[in-house]
Amino acid sequence: MYFAWPLIPQASSQLESIFWGTWLVFFMLVVGANLANLLQLNDPPVMEQDYEQRYRTHNY
Repeated sequence: MYFAWPLIPQASSQLESIFWGTWLVFFMLVVGANLANLLQLNDPPVMEQDYEQRYRTHNY
């Protein structure tokens, strides 16, 4: 993002603007997914939940 941001306003054609728009959307998706993973906003998959529950019940 540090290198790309100065080049975005220099887009002269519509194709370049579409490219930068898609690139920014993809960048935001990647950053959002990594942030959600770091903050653990999503529940773990069902298989992992079952494993944790079984581990708690069998581990006295």
